[in-house]
Amino acid sequence: METWRGIDATPEGWPASVVAIGVFDGVHRGHAALVRTAVKAAAERGARCVVVTFDPHPTAVVAPHAMPTQLTGIERRIELLGALGVDAVCVLPFTKELSQLSPDYFVRHVLVGGLHAKAVVVGENWRFGHKAAGDVKKLAELGEEFEFEVLPQTLTATEPIDGSQASPKEEEAFSSTRVRGLIAAGDVAEAAVLLGRDYGIEGTVVHGAGRGGTALGFPTANIDWTPGAAIPADGVYAGWFHHDAHRHAAAISVGTNPTFEGTARTVEAHLLDFDGDLYGEHVRLDFTARLRGQITFTGIEPLIEQIETDVADTRRALDLG
Repeated sequence: METWRGIDATPEGWPASVVAIGVFDGVHRGHAALVRTAVKAAAERGARCVVVTFDPHPTAVVAPHAMPTQLTGIERRIELLGALGVDAVCVLPFTKELSQLSPDYFVRHVLVGGLHAKAVVVGENWRFGHKAAGDVKKLAELGEEFEFEVLPQTLTATEPIDGSQASPKEEEAFSSTRVRGLIAAGDVAEAAVLLGRDYGIEGTVVHGAGRGGTALGFPTANIDWTPGAAIPADGVYAGWFHHDAHRHAAAISVGTNPTFEGTARTVEAHLLDFDGDLYGEHVRLDFTARLRGQITFTGIEPLIEQIETDVADTRRALDLG
């Protein structure tokens, strides 16, 4: 798969394409269904499939006060989109200048002039151009002018997760906004139904207070997460810690450490059956199940007892025996 940043960086001689356009934050199952439609349409037309996405999130430019938390950074988003079988991902830097382009100019310069679009796949509510003046109807009108087909999609999933028949609790649930709400509430299990995978955050392992490996006997990797990332509600979770090509089961604590009168919110992972130095490593932490909420303990002994229970519960939640 090829990737490039900016329409002017499109490889010379790029052939006819079917283009899927969107922010695709989270790359949830609705997004995946849309992209698969584009992959199929490209195969039927003997064309290449290109996903166009934006970085930063357009809201960060046009309404920064309303900027939502992020479900995926751009590199993770590219990775997830690539796994859907596309030929390329074109990342458009979203700037004030880009936000002020007319719908006509965007189509002429990006879709037709840059990517030689023969079909364009978008969500049925997609808007584009200055002050969101363009919609699917406008795109279809421009498609007639520039000879490309428009394939609007409802963001619903058509394929089960890993062979299961799990479905979201609400028909309208396939949206990044819905996923963010579930994560904020700590419902990582339902978020996984929408995403088709566990929700994860990325960051760097940094030094913490040092209590885990000394006073408590349960060393933790403290994650300095990517700014703006959606962080699950305070509590304890079972999940997976990824670094390099390795994966470790982990009991994950999110919160302010109220037992020690903490105020800063932290994310700490105790890796099961692991002993090693991870400081400075870039990692991903996937949340599989919420075990409990945050608790303030009266002392270290009851806290240690609870951590022992949390570790046992983590093994059960991850089916580790």
